[in-house]
Amino acid sequence: MVLQPQRPTSHNQMLGYLIKHPPSTNFNDEYQTLPSKRLKRFESTDSSYSRNASDEEYSFTPQPAKSHSPKPTFRRTEVPDSEAESDDGIQDSLPSTTRPTDLESALPPVKTDKEAIQEYEATRAAEEPDLQERLGQRKWVKGKSSIYVDAFNLALETVLEDEQHLFDEAEMGLFQCWRNLNYEAQYLYVRLFLRKVSAWHRIGKLGYFGDIADLPRAVEILQTSYALPSSTATHQDNPGELEPPTGTSLGSSFTFAESSDEGITTLEEASSLLKLDELKAIAKDAKVQGKNKGELLKALRRTSQQQGGLGWRGLRRSDTEESTVSVGSDVGDEYVVSPEQQDGVSVSRDGHFVRKILASTGSCIRLSLAPLKLFERVHLVFYRSTEWTEKSLTTIILARISRRNFPQYVVSRSTNIFPSRSALLEFEASIRTQFRIDNILEFNGNPTKDGLQIVLDIFEEVYPRWKVILKEEQRKEDRIYESGEGAYLRRFSPAWVYTRIIHKGAYVLGRFKMHKREHEVLSELLDQRLFHSARRGAWYQRKALLEEHYLAALSPSEGRNAEAQKKVWKKVALRTCEDGLHDRECHLIYHHDLQKRIEKLEKSLKVAKRQQHSFGHVRLNKPLERTVEGIRVETQKKRRGSDVGRGGKTVWLDELEGGGECSVEAMCLSWYRGQGWKGYHSEGGVVRTLFAYLLYDVLFVYVPNVFQTVYQTCPLDLHTDAFYPTRVSEVNGRLVEIANGQAETLIRGLHEKESENKTCVVGLDWNFKLEDLVDIVKCFDGEALATICKVMAQEYRQRGGGIPDLLLWHPERREVMFAEVKSENDRLSDTQRLWIHVLTGAGIKVELCNAVAREVRDF
Repeated sequence: MVLQPQRPTSHNQMLGYLIKHPPSTNFNDEYQTLPSKRLKRFESTDSSYSRNASDEEYSFTPQPAKSHSPKPTFRRTEVPDSEAESDDGIQDSLPSTTRPTDLESALPPVKTDKEAIQEYEATRAAEEPDLQERLGQRKWVKGKSSIYVDAFNLALETVLEDEQHLFDEAEMGLFQCWRNLNYEAQYLYVRLFLRKVSAWHRIGKLGYFGDIADLPRAVEILQTSYALPSSTATHQDNPGELEPPTGTSLGSSFTFAESSDEGITTLEEASSLLKLDELKAIAKDAKVQGKNKGELLKALRRTSQQQGGLGWRGLRRSDTEESTVSVGSDVGDEYVVSPEQQDGVSVSRDGHFVRKILASTGSCIRLSLAPLKLFERVHLVFYRSTEWTEKSLTTIILARISRRNFPQYVVSRSTNIFPSRSALLEFEASIRTQFRIDNILEFNGNPTKDGLQIVLDIFEEVYPRWKVILKEEQRKEDRIYESGEGAYLRRFSPAWVYTRIIHKGAYVLGRFKMHKREHEVLSELLDQRLFHSARRGAWYQRKALLEEHYLAALSPSEGRNAEAQKKVWKKVALRTCEDGLHDRECHLIYHHDLQKRIEKLEKSLKVAKRQQHSFGHVRLNKPLERTVEGIRVETQKKRRGSDVGRGGKTVWLDELEGGGECSVEAMCLSWYRGQGWKGYHSEGGVVRTLFAYLLYDVLFVYVPNVFQTVYQTCPLDLHTDAFYPTRVSEVNGRLVEIANGQAETLIRGLHEKESENKTCVVGLDWNFKLEDLVDIVKCFDGEALATICKVMAQEYRQRGGGIPDLLLWHPERREVMFAEVKSENDRLSDTQRLWIHVLTGAGIKVELCNAVAREVRDF
């Protein structure tokens, strides 16, 4: 059987290939622990099912950690839609809230700095005195109107207007108390809330004097106790979670913030308020030493455990307003400082240090945990994301007042993202459970056997619930959701998180050599088509490997001998790979590895040549290496050693175009221009612009729930794996048009319609000349251009970086080429290598341009 070559709408194209590093980079491909630029397609352990061709790389056998290996990290940073991107492509980073939410990614790039915020507030202050906003119903007065409070209240009121059913009586009572707070108390709360850490803050160091005239009064209001109505909501248990975090439940009363007079009870809490010089002063008084803050704190705690002392009469609460009665504790030991002990009875040194620290810092404030978590839940519902920042809060307001034009589309903010309060609480709990698993597998180095067992126990507890919700979601898809409506909504189902937990559980099953159970779980993951479709290629790969190597020994032989049993399971593995190639939701980047396994299995099974698959029509061409010589400029700063090393920017002279200083990419671009090429150094800017031009209609076609404001530059699901399957017919229809040579017509039509208004569209840069874009698509082979657009549609966020530096076209030869520029000591990142094999697999010429200094000049 032979898969016939087809157009890009078919799914037997091969676009996965490991490009070896060019010899000039001096990089050893066999040494796997070097790169700090390692891209993980899925979060760390997800890469256990990554696109590796060799069977050894699929093994889950634990490997000893190497001393020089970086600690594993779990998330990539966002790749901005701008011209100026890092040469390194997507970098791994620690867990961070800097990754934009889906809503923030869909908004236009607007200034969100201090000047933009001041301009907004000045504009509001200049409005008519009787103008009242719907939010808060208060007049705009300079110094009494803040964008932070406006955005916070916008989120709250929007959620309560549409999704009030998600909150019980006590929570609604808290929201009413919030509305009754004066502006200054609201402002203080919001600014502390945006710090995203429930930590103690010195009141004397808060500042905010421009917006809060009476800071002590604002603090007092937040620390006032408010009564709440009783709640009729019942307690619910969630799979995989031992119990909800302590302190997150509302009682009969609450405060928006806590006071250090009652709240700070341990030396560890108190010492976190100190600066290093203050801590050194206290350590000197206690006669303890340490090289840094951590050592000093340990020494103080050790001293507090070993020694006792007289009560510090001079700083009793009755003698000062700024000290506090405290309960001092250390890990495992607790010392309670009672009023009787303060009258001169011996007290612990821990309590002594706590009172001394608080006497130095003055009164402190911390947001109460229960209201804090409740407002975080509000923002989860508003932003449709667990990640949001100060920028998220302000961007939507600034987008409103920006003088920009946006595409025409149907706004549809669904009110049934979470059908019930219990569904929202379970989703929150699933996120916490997922974090527990990531904390074991991702954040703390190589997981231990005990850690893996904990993950396995969570997997077993979540698995039955996952099966139940899976059936419910399939029923909704079949009977309730309109076409495409469920794809984005499902991202907020607990089943979305549980599916990832099941995926992680399969990884742990492999680590414990429970291969038969792992195979069953992978089969179930592939049987469902509602969640995490982007992982389907990895699941096919791992399932085929298990069938080829393990299942023969673990399954009943039914009278067959060992060799016949192996042959049967190799045939099963072959069918699995074929299914993967024919699966419309299996991304193109996995096809090469599946094809390699097919060829290997057919060879092992001795399939007749005429019946073997043929993938010759998609064989890759190796990227051509080219060396460009130039004059590099070296400054005194660089000679001292800064910026030296891999990835550092170098300065060159542009000998062909004026002789001025330029980047290495500009120098190489000048060389190519001298050879008759035209081009841009855009690092993907042209590709993203072409994608926006060619798929504009597809981007803004009506899909429920993905356009929730009128200020979006793209649908909310563009940066998710829900975008492509939701619009698969529209995308494939457009790809056929592109393959048939209609790209020029599409570009000219959109330019005529939208260029005058400079409509804000994700990735589209109106600064590129129309005629250049038209020339570029004329030089592209239609099917090759369609393939690039398909890869972008399938994984827009992940494919946003790594596109080669230079896009070149030769008008006379009707040829297009990409060039990745590398200077000395630089090498390809994983995202760059991925794009190289995508481009070469589509038949596009790619060059690795090595810049070599024939002369170095000092300045």
